[in-house]
Amino acid sequence: MPVTELLQRHPEIWRGATAHPFLTAVRDGSLPAGAFDTWLVQDARFVADLLRFQARLLARAPRPAQAVLAGGLVALVEELAWFEEQAAARGLDLTAPALPATAAYAELLQRLDAAEVPVALTALWTIERTYLDAWTTALPGAPAYREFVEHWTVPGFAGYVAGLEAAADAVGGGRDAVFLDVVAAEVAFWDMALSDAAVQGP
Repeated sequence: MPVTELLQRHPEIWRGATAHPFLTAVRDGSLPAGAFDTWLVQDARFVADLLRFQARLLARAPRPAQAVLAGGLVALVEELAWFEEQAAARGLDLTAPALPATAAYAELLQRLDAAEVPVALTALWTIERTYLDAWTTALPGAPAYREFVEHWTVPGFAGYVAGLEAAADAVGGGRDAVFLDVVAAEVAFWDMALSDAAVQGP
């Protein structure tokens, strides 16, 4: 089954992840700065976890999938540098502890190290497709957040997601269980940013 069919098979949970109230608040400007900063710090931690997962996946992936995975790794290294620049500008501490949703997502990625390659590739595609569609929902973004929304909706990112789709389809991806696990983790991550502690900020 092509991985894109998963979006049609599970429309409600997909909408929950890609049209979340967090994204609506980014778009209309109602999101408190403290909530966004909490999310940004936690997302930097997630990207570091994703980098490690993807590096391990590259080492065991079939030859045709290696180019897109390697390109994604380079992009993740650059993304971490960009997070560091943003954190410095906003006075944020990227060494802050992982919140429960972030830690749970990291545990999911660790479990996927033992999964078959088609399952792991389906998971990676789901992660990045969720991110792309979610930030597309937030376009154009309120002035305070527009730079971030534009950063995560560039054409090059869409091309990367398309490459992951092709890689997952080539090995027989399209696994419902891991798709649902990842989308649930994404929803929990957005929810985390809207918790009372995040909204109040440090």
